[in-house]
Amino acid sequence: MQFIETRGNDGVKPASVSFSEAILSPSASFGGLYVPQSLPAFDAAFLEKHKNSHYKTLAMDFLRSFGIDIDQEVLQAALDRYDAFDDPKNPVPLSEIEEDCCVSELYHGPTRAFKDMALQPFGYILSKLAQARNENYLIMAATSGDTGPATLETFKNQANVKVACLYPEGGTSDVQRLQMVTEDAPNLKVIGVKGNFDDTQNTLKALLASEDFKEELERKNIKLSAANSVNFGRIIFQIIYHIHSYLEMVRCGKIAMGEKIYLVVPSGNFGNALGGYYAKKAGLPIEKILISSNVNNILTDWIEKGEYDLSGRELVLTESPAMDILKSSNIERIMFDKFGAARTKELMDALASEGRFVLTEEERALLQEDFAASWSDDAECENEIARYVKKGYMMDPHTATCIKAYENLREKPLPTVIYSTAEWTKFSPTVAKALGHPVEGDIEALEWVAEHANVTVPPMIRGLFEKPIVHTVVVEKEKIKEEMLNFL
Repeated sequence: MQFIETRGNDGVKPASVSFSEAILSPSASFGGLYVPQSLPAFDAAFLEKHKNSHYKTLAMDFLRSFGIDIDQEVLQAALDRYDAFDDPKNPVPLSEIEEDCCVSELYHGPTRAFKDMALQPFGYILSKLAQARNENYLIMAATSGDTGPATLETFKNQANVKVACLYPEGGTSDVQRLQMVTEDAPNLKVIGVKGNFDDTQNTLKALLASEDFKEELERKNIKLSAANSVNFGRIIFQIIYHIHSYLEMVRCGKIAMGEKIYLVVPSGNFGNALGGYYAKKAGLPIEKILISSNVNNILTDWIEKGEYDLSGRELVLTESPAMDILKSSNIERIMFDKFGAARTKELMDALASEGRFVLTEEERALLQEDFAASWSDDAECENEIARYVKKGYMMDPHTATCIKAYENLREKPLPTVIYSTAEWTKFSPTVAKALGHPVEGDIEALEWVAEHANVTVPPMIRGLFEKPIVHTVVVEKEKIKEEMLNFL
């Protein structure tokens, strides 16, 4: 399998690269991204073959279908990291919340968020590639709350890798921040940034594309890579659980094999939704992917109106902070697939220079063949959390945005899978507030919700409040590069 570039080739970089090259050096020509040249078929025969497969068995066959240049033993060891999840036999359980709607719980890994599903195996693979090549890498991560903890967790104490993790000061939950600033492995650096997630992600992308920065790293014998979903090493593992969720719906009798379903995906950087899109394109019977957002609803405008307009728009901090994003990286991969490299470059250049672009009516129609979108504000999410607790199901505020999409966007009465991307414990003050007990501190909120909603707090969350703070640096965004170099 070869990987090509979303904005075309600049005549300097290779016209196509292998999977290992794409994940080690994820910045493509003109600031673009890497995408697979083609997709394997996950058709009826593939699905029938894996009707009763263990998650790791499905994942291994999936990865082999891509023909990626990673040794079988490394892939198996990477997938074995799912054995540390709550249920090694099923790391992604499905819970029914309505007769025709189930929640796919992606948060049962070590940091209690869906990023573990991709970053646990991805981190192992990247470290093994670096060791095999006898190369040293700086892995950069910008986080709106979940990528950071998952990146630090997967790479801590891994050979040949150092990690610099950027988070917006005040832009994550307390638990998310503690998951980062208490990590004490010597190869990790966590940097708070005075700004929002878009500031951190813009800096990351600029450094990935900066020849000067790469030259400075080369003098230290260090190469540069990234753990955000700009890296296809993340995306490839985010396709698998969509297939698994479909098969779970078959196994529990919600659908017959071949019947179509809706997916509802809470989305910020669009990697999770992109995984669903690739699964649909490769043959998974998906009717449409329904995107849910918070008040930072730029994705809703992009899908419903064909407009992506940053001008005069400011990021709003919400109770679903992982979706507090205005510049969504993976829409670029969708537009490449729909409109081609030349048009994608034109659109992304316009976004960079003018802060906006507008799709043609034909392009908007193409986008709406696969997507629809809605958004919910904090009050609506709190109402849904409270409503479903009364029904016996606890959800976090990101999952709560999905309910409106499930109720309003389906054009056909088809069974639906909602993706839950984080455990409630990462946002306990919001959950406590939704249940009528507003508190300031996470500890009080965790204990109150656990007692009154009859749910448990896992030990990896409870233990955070007893760990010492290791990383205290907070800088202006202009100082990020200098802080990284000091760390190295």
